[in-house]
Amino acid sequence: MSGPTEHSTPPKVRRTQWELWKRVARRIRVPLGFLTAGVYLVEIASHAPHPRAIAWSLLLVLPGLALRAAASGTVRKNQELTVTGPYAHTRNPLYLGSALIAAGFALALLSWPLALLLGAGFAAIYVPVIASEEQFLRAAFPEFTNYCRSVPRFVPRLTPIKPARGLGGSSVSEPVTKAATGGFSFALYLQHREYNSALGVALMYLSLLYLRTALEALVHRTW
Repeated sequence: MSGPTEHSTPPKVRRTQWELWKRVARRIRVPLGFLTAGVYLVEIASHAPHPRAIAWSLLLVLPGLALRAAASGTVRKNQELTVTGPYAHTRNPLYLGSALIAAGFALALLSWPLALLLGAGFAAIYVPVIASEEQFLRAAFPEFTNYCRSVPRFVPRLTPIKPARGLGGSSVSEPVTKAATGGFSFALYLQHREYNSALGVALMYLSLLYLRTALEALVHRTW
């Protein structure tokens, strides 16, 4: 009969470490986003962007931006379990939108190191953040378990669920709240300040198109 080795970590310790990392991830995700943007700007200054790559990146960035906008105008955080709009296809449309935007900007620079950095950072931050949020939702909304059976965590399903017919294709033990069936609200979009994402995307594209030229002009003028 085999037993734990001297280097094995007890399950309780592993759970404690996971809970700690979830708290850390929630706190550092915004600062890490600014850091990543800084690294991206350095990459732009170091390598001339490719116009075709920038154009192709729009096929990822614009859908990601639209997905985030639709999700932010639908979700009512901590008030209800939202199961309509993008949430009828994926449980995390905001994070999926962010992933599409990040992938688009990595494509714009044709930088594999940057793509790997973005992928690793996304996994390190958002995997524990998603786990933490699902823990809260499962405790706050009894219908969340049935919702999870019908809607994928990240990669979206093609057809939306229909809450009126019950989550998972059958009646649910706990009905979805009436407010959860609401549609898009521009007031919610503004309340969540999702327009900041659009502004950030616009600034990044302006940087892609003009930052290197501006820096070169500044250097020539200085010298």
